[in-house]
Amino acid sequence: QEQPVESGGDLVQAGGSLRLSCVVSGRTFTYDGVGWFRQVPGGEREFVATITRSTGSTYYSGSVKGRFTISTDNTNNVVYLQMNSLKPEDSARYYCATSKWGTMVTNVAEADYWGQGTRVTVAE
Repeated sequence: QEQPVESGGDLVQAGGSLRLSCVVSGRTFTYDGVGWFRQVPGGEREFVATITRSTGSTYYSGSVKGRFTISTDNTNNVVYLQMNSLKPEDSARYYCATSKWGTMVTNVAEADYWGQGTRVTVAE
């Protein structure tokens, strides 16, 4: 299957940290561009961070830059999202997205496959 698989969501206190994982290997494609998105109930799926696995290039949304770090373990085909200094407004379901051909995934139109998501709740 081509669907990525996320894990690591949890309930944390404001100011705490959490690391999300996304297994990105597929049967047909070795994905270069991988992105993290988040969505609250009734809201739009919002871009968080993306990475080009082959080069390590990264890009972040302004709301998380300086607090979140995306990284890749290419040996194990896992992309991580390290989240520090968490705020209540970071609470959402977080999704991993992969692209067949792209080097980055910065919007939903660029995503070819989505994971089921993992829920992050930051308590006040």
